[in-house]
Amino acid sequence: MKPIKNISIGFLVSFLGSIPLGYLNLAGLEIYTKSGFHNLIMFLFGVIFVETFVIYFTLLFAKQLIENKKLMKFIDLFSVVFMFILAFVFYLNFNKTTNSKNYLQEYLTYSPFVIGIILNCFNFLQLPFWTSWNLYLLNGNYIVIERKLKYYYIAGTLIGIFLGMFSLIALLQTIFHKTNQFSKLILPVCIPLFFIVLGSIQAFKVYKKYFKLPV
Repeated sequence: MKPIKNISIGFLVSFLGSIPLGYLNLAGLEIYTKSGFHNLIMFLFGVIFVETFVIYFTLLFAKQLIENKKLMKFIDLFSVVFMFILAFVFYLNFNKTTNSKNYLQEYLTYSPFVIGIILNCFNFLQLPFWTSWNLYLLNGNYIVIERKLKYYYIAGTLIGIFLGMFSLIALLQTIFHKTNQFSKLILPVCIPLFFIVLGSIQAFKVYKKYFKLPV
């Protein structure tokens, strides 16, 4: 019963957490659109490869990480900068001539698995996300991590991440495929703007959390 409970809770948390549109989902969408299903799967395997270690160590050291104020502050500040960098990168990418053979060949020379690993290594927001959730689940006795039971929880989270990201990317690809002309016009504006909005929201949160003087 405990293994099933660990898998179910891990799956639910990670599936719902991976559905909101983020830069990993957008990168996966671009890989799926330009280089197909197989490369998307390899990209997702790269993402969950990194996620395995993140979830494992945040599960073991959740309390210590929460109490490390300097690390949490660095992560929050870095996430602001990273969102604006992504907005700039996606803006440049969409404004390149996508019909250029040189551009496409250069893009496809990189392994999708490696791209997934690299991009997820810069996904520092997953540290406070998993640290907070793991601490909440442990304190509430929703999961048990004694001996091998923690591996059932980790397995559930990895399955949830994979299926959550895959479902969203497949849905977005279907929508953009049906509205091809519209997506060509709107994506170069909306996706960079999306990251600017995310960066601005995160900057506001950081300001309130660390810099706003008490009244």
